[in-house]
Amino acid sequence: MQQVELALKRTLGKKGMSDDEVKKMAEYLMSFFGYTDEVIDNRLTPEDRDVFYMLEEEGLLTTTQEEVLLKKGKLWRIHYWILKKDQIIRLSSADEASPEKAAVPEDVYDQLSDEEWARHRPGVSDTHEGKPSKDETN
Repeated sequence: MQQVELALKRTLGKKGMSDDEVKKMAEYLMSFFGYTDEVIDNRLTPEDRDVFYMLEEEGLLTTTQEEVLLKKGKLWRIHYWILKKDQIIRLSSADEASPEKAAVPEDVYDQLSDEEWARHRPGVSDTHEGKPSKDETN
């Protein structure tokens, strides 16, 4: 339950859902799944299904279906919602205290050495008798 709460907090909480709402959502979700990782879609109301679609967009649920041949020869499709435990565990164990530094595109240029800058500077190429250097032909 705690892992589900943390995963919801790190997804829906960042979109404005309060801690109290996150806790209620975790309880709501676990009331369907309990100790199993899949729920049959027929059990859901349209409102429940809307919530499940939202959680699917957040990467916490996924769907699958099974086809069963009935005695009358008809094909019956059964849809299931599957709790993505691995994603919930990953989100709940992510260290929020040390978020990764977002890469700034300009930082790439700061990492280039002076030799690298000189090698690619226009007008400063090692051409021989007007022939382009190897770097310029590749």
